[in-house]
Amino acid sequence: MKMWQPERGVQGPMPVTEHDLGALNRLFSDAFTDRYRRDGLVGVRVPQLNPQVWRYALRDAREGAMLWRDEHDDIVAFNIAHRSGDEGWMGPLAVRPDRQALGLGQVVVQAAIAWLQERRVVTIGLETMPRTVDNIGFYSRLGFLPSCLTITVTGDARARAGRARYARLGELDAAERRAGLNACRQALAAVGLGCDYGRELELTLDLALGDAILLPADGGVTAFALFHAAPLAEARPADELRVLKLFARSADDYERLVGALESYAAKLRMRRVAIRCQVSFPAAYEALIRRGYRVRWTDLRMYLHGYPERGPAGGAVLFSNWEI
Repeated sequence: MKMWQPERGVQGPMPVTEHDLGALNRLFSDAFTDRYRRDGLVGVRVPQLNPQVWRYALRDAREGAMLWRDEHDDIVAFNIAHRSGDEGWMGPLAVRPDRQALGLGQVVVQAAIAWLQERRVVTIGLETMPRTVDNIGFYSRLGFLPSCLTITVTGDARARAGRARYARLGELDAAERRAGLNACRQALAAVGLGCDYGRELELTLDLALGDAILLPADGGVTAFALFHAAPLAEARPADELRVLKLFARSADDYERLVGALESYAAKLRMRRVAIRCQVSFPAAYEALIRRGYRVRWTDLRMYLHGYPERGPAGGAVLFSNWEI
């Protein structure tokens, strides 16, 4: 018997609006659950995300948040492309399971590439699961090359872990906050980086998702970490402090910053700190393992040919999360 196939009329890219948030969340959950099933993880159900996390992603991406609709005006695919200064990346992105393997995925990725190229970024990247060979092959055919692993590790919150003097961006007044954001930009520029996380820092505060810890020195900062304390998944408890961006000028600054994060997590009565560590910084990864951090998840970092990720100079550390 011939199986019925849906019509293939797809329109896009179109902008994502607040009205699309619910449908986007359901497609995300269905598509990633299907991906895990095809990878053999049959019992895994990917939950829908906290709507505030989606708002963070969409407002961060702005015009880089794009979707495609089918002949019934339902969302059939989406891609969220982000630009932070000269760093560009995409994610999450998904195609509805019934429309996969028909060429739409290629269109979705190429649209985000074009959007980022128009903004003259120097890095274009994404992350995918290392075990998902179909995804790795798909992105490779579109010009992406494998880089390093991002290893998500978690460590216990510890009330007396950090004795470093630090400031929280959210506790500063308006003038001090502007100075703090500028100090973060200058700290990145001082080690040869053109990335700028000011928008992510401000959105985190505006949406009450978390805060940032700054280690001040000589009128600037030697380290900072942007974290979310709100739960990632919808209807889940807030039990971990998730670090999205982390910069430290030196190994000592890095250790003091991690201690401050553990101490502040304990102050919030959270169980643990989660850090997504790029293993292109092996000493920083080893330091976390020595502190008792445990490996929870791995992602493969990939970059578009000609748009590699730039590392900091002088022994500095930068973890930049390419997931929301």
